[in-house]
Amino acid sequence: MNIQHSGEEKIPVGFDGVWAFVTDPESVGRCFPEVLDVTVQDPTHFETTVKVGVGPVRGKFKLKVELLPDRPKRRLDMKISGGGFGSTVDLLAGADLVDAGDGATLLKWSGQAEARGPIAAVGGRVLDAQAEKMIAQAFGNVRQQLSA
Repeated sequence: MNIQHSGEEKIPVGFDGVWAFVTDPESVGRCFPEVLDVTVQDPTHFETTVKVGVGPVRGKFKLKVELLPDRPKRRLDMKISGGGFGSTVDLLAGADLVDAGDGATLLKWSGQAEARGPIAAVGGRVLDAQAEKMIAQAFGNVRQQLSA
């Protein structure tokens, strides 16, 4: 099952501050919803364990994440893969960092995922709604952390 979403978050911090945050594996890993653990492997790779609940399917997912920053293009892409309880997910997410004026930065994000296994069998609308919530929450957490 394929899922696609996009949105934006306005962050009251300039580009350099936002860039430093979104290219730090520990900071990014802590923004995942329901995060249980983050293990940084190097400046662009980390693993995270998150709690997942979609309909009756609940458990922990272990995810491998690769950060793909492109400072000249003011863009960050992430490759995420992993799974748990017989399900797997592959996700490609990205964000363009745009000057929003007044020292603020706009994160224009998008993500697409492919899910397989019991989690995909839950059904389109339930899985789609949960995926949108989780992606929006992750980028919202970036805004919240940087606004504190």
